Amino acid sequence: MDEKEILKKIRRIDIFTNRLVNSVFAGEYKSIFKGQGITFDEVREYQEGDEIRAIDWNVTARMGQTYIKKYVEERELTMMLLVDMSASTAFGSIPETKAEIAAEIAALLAFSAIKNNDKVGLICFTDTVEHFVAPRKGKRHVLRVVRDILRFQPSQSGTNITEALIFADQVLKPHSVVFLISDFMDTDYQKQLRITAKRHSLIAVTLQDRREVEIPNVGLIELENAETRERMVVDTRSEQARQLYADLNQEADAARLQVFRASQTDYINIRTDESYVIPLMRFFRQRAARG
Repeated sequence: MDEKEILKKIRRIDIFTNRLVNSVFAGEYKSIFKGQGITFDEVREYQEGDEIRAIDWNVTARMGQTYIKKYVEERELTMMLLVDMSASTAFGSIPETKAEIAAEIAALLAFSAIKNNDKVGLICFTDTVEHFVAPRKGKRHVLRVVRDILRFQPSQSGTNITEALIFADQVLKPHSVVFLISDFMDTDYQKQLRITAKRHSLIAVTLQDRREVEIPNVGLIELENAETRERMVVDTRSEQARQLYADLNQEADAARLQVFRASQTDYINIRTDESYVIPLMRFFRQRAARG
C-alpha cells in the first residue's frame, strides 16, 4: 500500500473499531482484565459498619472526628501487542492479507485498552524483534501503533515466537496483558509460552487464511513456502491430494491447540475470510464466565 492508501485504511479502522469499542468491547475488556492490588484514593468520615483497621488515626486526631482511608483497585494495566510480520503473513486469498487483518484486530484491542486508561505497546517480529513501541496511553498513540503495523516492511522472512516472547518479558512489568497475533508457522515455542503465561495474561490470536485450510480443484498449481522458499507442485484435480492437504493442516491445528493447552495459554482462532468480531466476543465472554 502507498501512503495515501495507508491513511485511508487507518481512518476506516479508526471509525470501525471505535464504534465496536464504544458499544461492546470496552466493557468486556474491563470485566476480564483487572489491575493488581489496591491504591489509596481518599479519606472519608467513618460510617457504621466500616472496618476499624481502616481508620486514619492522624486525620481523626486533627479533625476531632473519625475518618477512614478509602482504597480502590489499581486498574491501570499495560497491554503489549506482539504482531507476527513474517513473510507468511503477507499472504491473503481475500482482498486483505493476514497482516492487514492483524492490524485491525490490534486496533480493536488497543482502543479497548485506552478506553479503560491502560497503556498500549507494540512489538513487530519475524525471526527476530524488528520494531518496538514502548507502552503509552492515548488515541494518538494507538493510531501510531496501527500505522506502524500497516507500514512495516520486514527485513527477515522467518518466524521466531520464542524470541518475541523473551523480549516482551524483558520490557514488561509482571501481570501485563500480552496478545500474541500470529499464524504460528513456527515450532519449539511451547516452553517460552509457558514462562510468559505465568508472568502475564497471555492470549494467542491465530490467523488463518482459507487457502491454508483447503485448496479447490484448479488443476496443477505450484505452492511456495513464503518463509523458506521451498516449492512443490500439487495436482489439485486429485481428490486424494486435496484431502491430504486438508488432513495435514488439521493435524497442524490440533498440535498447536495442544501446545496452547499444555502451556495454559488462552487462544482465539481467526479465519481471515470470516468476521473476527464473533470469535473475539466469544473469547471475552467465555473468559468473563470462568472468572
